[in-house]
Amino acid sequence: MTENTGKDKIMERNKVLEWLKTEDEEKLQELWQEADLVRQQHVGNAVHLRGLLEFSNTCSRDCHYCGLRAGNRKIERYQMPEEEIIACVQEGADYKYGTVVLQSGEDLSLDVEWMAQLIRRIKKETPLAVTLSLGERSREELALWREAGADRYLLRFETSNETLYQRIHPARPGIDINRIELLKIIGELGYEVGSGVMVGIPGQTYEDLANDIELFRTLNLDMIGVGPFIAHHDTMLGQAAKKEAIISPNQVPNTELMTYKAIALTRIACPQANIPATSALATLNTPTGRELGLSRGANIVMPNLTPKKYRALYEIYPAKACIDETAADCRACMHGRIRSIGRDVGTGRGDSVNKQAS
Repeated sequence: MTENTGKDKIMERNKVLEWLKTEDEEKLQELWQEADLVRQQHVGNAVHLRGLLEFSNTCSRDCHYCGLRAGNRKIERYQMPEEEIIACVQEGADYKYGTVVLQSGEDLSLDVEWMAQLIRRIKKETPLAVTLSLGERSREELALWREAGADRYLLRFETSNETLYQRIHPARPGIDINRIELLKIIGELGYEVGSGVMVGIPGQTYEDLANDIELFRTLNLDMIGVGPFIAHHDTMLGQAAKKEAIISPNQVPNTELMTYKAIALTRIACPQANIPATSALATLNTPTGRELGLSRGANIVMPNLTPKKYRALYEIYPAKACIDETAADCRACMHGRIRSIGRDVGTGRGDSVNKQAS
């Protein structure tokens, strides 16, 4: 990841705001078409599959929207043993996914050396790229995992509005990490860098979301995840959502349509980035959410490799899509969805165009 100087404006800020506020479906067709064209020109027609493995739901944080939060006593915690993880990773390799995404809660009890050894084993026994999504980590931990062979790291900054971020995402006692600075460190260590935001956080304005899209471009990210804000019912924000509230006219809605607009604008702002059609989007629209995301700028999907017995326990938000499916079901479903819209199933690792050019 290299920082973009901002001299090559792709879309002026006032135009971004105008698109974010547009509700005219006929006019929005122009945005969908432009985003799809930019996607085709810069990252091609292939949709790359990243096998997602949610290997632990233990978390040390207490975020105000996430069902994995440390204070949630209703959840049954788990951590998959190494051999079970390897079996799932091998299944992903057999499916020719190209990448495995190892994801967990931000678990401070995670054995750093065990994680490094797991990465080494995956790299030795499979041809897969390894993406980590393990939350805020020290430079030393990140360097160790990079040396072990990890290729990519995902860390969402959630919102560029620092006050809003702190309101929903309290820091660990005595530890205050700036995620933007940490993303830069991740890039310096040689990872492909992924980040992203939630659309429709309570208190998020259209100006905030426009700032998010501009920050994506400034950071020149390799991967960008944009999904709707969905609060778990056993959280502060989930409980607040049940009560009537006066919504500011400048509040970004956490709707399917707003998510598509953010994906399309992100594609135009960051032509070479890998952008997934997320499972959260599929949760809002199970029949066609991923297809519409792919048609409006996205080029990645993440079929789930997590064993069925764990999927319902990894409940970041309620009613997640595909929790009753097996890994084989997910593979067949994703291939069918990709081909139904005239796109190709990607082969190989699907590395960042930015990295390939550097």
